[in-house]
Amino acid sequence: MDHQRFDDAVTKRINAMVERVEQAKGADLYYYNQPITELRGGARVLVRGREMGMFASYSYLGLIGHPRINKAAKDAIDKYGTGTHGVRSLAGTLDVHIELEQTITDFKHAEAAITYTSGYVTNLTVVSTLMGRHDYVFSDKLNHASIVDGCMMSGAKFVRFKHNDLNDLQRRLEEAPASATKLVIADAVFSMDGDIIDLPRVVDLCNKHHAWLMIDEAHSLGVLGKTGRGIEEHFGLGDVVDIKMGTLSKTIPSVGGYVAGRKDLITYLRHASRAYIFSAALPPAQAAAANESFKIILDEPERIEKLRVNADQFIMGLKKRGFDTLYTVTAIVPVLCGDDMVAYAMTREVQNKDVFVLPVVSPAVEQGKARLRATVTAAHEPDEIEHAMNEIEIAGKKLGVIK
Repeated sequence: MDHQRFDDAVTKRINAMVERVEQAKGADLYYYNQPITELRGGARVLVRGREMGMFASYSYLGLIGHPRINKAAKDAIDKYGTGTHGVRSLAGTLDVHIELEQTITDFKHAEAAITYTSGYVTNLTVVSTLMGRHDYVFSDKLNHASIVDGCMMSGAKFVRFKHNDLNDLQRRLEEAPASATKLVIADAVFSMDGDIIDLPRVVDLCNKHHAWLMIDEAHSLGVLGKTGRGIEEHFGLGDVVDIKMGTLSKTIPSVGGYVAGRKDLITYLRHASRAYIFSAALPPAQAAAANESFKIILDEPERIEKLRVNADQFIMGLKKRGFDTLYTVTAIVPVLCGDDMVAYAMTREVQNKDVFVLPVVSPAVEQGKARLRATVTAAHEPDEIEHAMNEIEIAGKKLGVIK
C-alpha cells in the first residue's frame, strides 16, 4: 500500500506519536515495553541481561510463579488443551469456567458471577450494556480509562465528579432528574494515586438517590480487607456494592475480568453483554490459575499482612526522604516528579541502578504531575525496599526533585 497518498489527521497523529517515541529513545529516556526475560523469585527480574528489583508489578501478593497456581494451569492444559471451542454462550464453556465463577461468587459474598477475557473489556461491556440514552453515569474524575470508555460507549449522560469529593458527587446527583436511572462508578483503589474511595459515603448517597453502585476492585482485591476480599470488607460494610467488578490479572496472576452481584444481574449480562457473547472463552489454563489463586489468598493470609507492612515502609520511607507520594495508603506509591522529562530521567537513573520502576506522564496523569508509579508487593523483603528507596533518593537529589 502506498502510504504516501495519506496526508490527513490520522497520518498526523501517527507521525506525532512516532516522533515522540523516537525522540525519547534517542535521548535514552524510553523505558516502555521492555521485555522481561526471566523471573528470579517474587521480586526480582532479568531485563536486558541485568537482574533488577521489580517495583512496577501488579502482583501485589507475590503470587506469580506460585507452585499451586502453576500446577493448576498445567493440569488444565493436560485435561483441556490450550484453548476452547468458541464463545461461552455456544461451545466455549468448560467446567473450569463454572468452578471459577462459583469461587468468585463465594469470595465476594455474592449470588453469582460472570467472567470476561480482560479487565478492560469487563468495564467497557458492563457499563455500556447496563446504561443507555437518557440514563446518567457518575464517574470519579480519576477512574480508569476502561470505565471512562464504557461510560462514553453507553450513550448515557456522562457526569464526572471531582476526585473522591463526595460533596461534589452529591451536588451532581441532586442536579440529575429524580426519575432518571443512575449509576455511580468508582475505583476502589485508584490506579495512579493509590488512595481509596470513601465507600461508606458513596453508599449513603446511592441509597438516598436510588442509584446503582459499581466499584472497580482491580487494585483492591487481595489488598484491602483482613482476608483480602476487598473494599467492602475493608470498611466492614457487608454486601453494599451492586456491581462488584475486578480483574484476574493483578493480584490474581492470570488474565481476564469478572463481575459479581445478584443472580438476575449476572443472568442479564450473560445474555446481553456483547463482550461475553462475541468473545472466545478464557483459556482453560488461565481460568484454572485464577481459580486456584483465590483459594491461596484465603489459605495464606500472611501475604496480606506482609503487603501492608511493606507498603507502610515504602510510603513512609519515601516521605521521610522528602518525596510527595500524594494520598496513597496502599501498595501503589506515586513518586511525584512534576515535569514529564524529569519523570523519564528519574526512571533512567533508577533503572541504571537495577531498580525497575516506570514513569507515568501526561496525558495519563495531569500535566505537571508526572511521576514514578512505583509499587511494592508481599514478595519484597525490607532490605530490598530500603535499597530501592535509597536509589530513588539519589536520583531525586541529582535531578532536583528533592533537596
